Amino acid sequence: MVASTPPDTGLRVSLVVEIPSDVAYIERVVDLVRHPCAELAYTSRQLALNVPVALSEAISNAILRANHEDPTKRVRITVAVDARRLVVEIEDEGDRFDMAASTRDATSPENLEREDGRGLFLMRKLMDHVERFDATGSTGGGNVVRLTLARA
Repeated sequence: MVASTPPDTGLRVSLVVEIPSDVAYIERVVDLVRHPCAELAYTSRQLALNVPVALSEAISNAILRANHEDPTKRVRITVAVDARRLVVEIEDEGDRFDMAASTRDATSPENLEREDGRGLFLMRKLMDHVERFDATGSTGGGNVVRLTLARA
């Protein structure tokens, strides 16, 4: 455990962060999300592996694959974290995609050399739930990927 005292079960942190389609912002967003998780005694594994890797992959997919690094497009990250769970939604402005069809088992022999599909595979391995749905209010496209992690 990161904290020596039990987490404050009444504390709930909500964040909304909007960034341009630039990978330079990913690390700062990950740090913003990790901090309240640490305050709420998420495990060291969750703080060092689950949260940063899954969140980095989701944001980079939104920037690189969905928004194609278009500087006019934004990525919106909405976070809700409490002593029970972390829920992060990453919204892009790109074309809609089929998450099941885009996910590859990175450990299977035919995919060992491939670079695509690994991010979704990692997110699913590191989070309790990974969902994708259409962005609300976006008629031409846009995706929301929701990552959920229960505090261990």
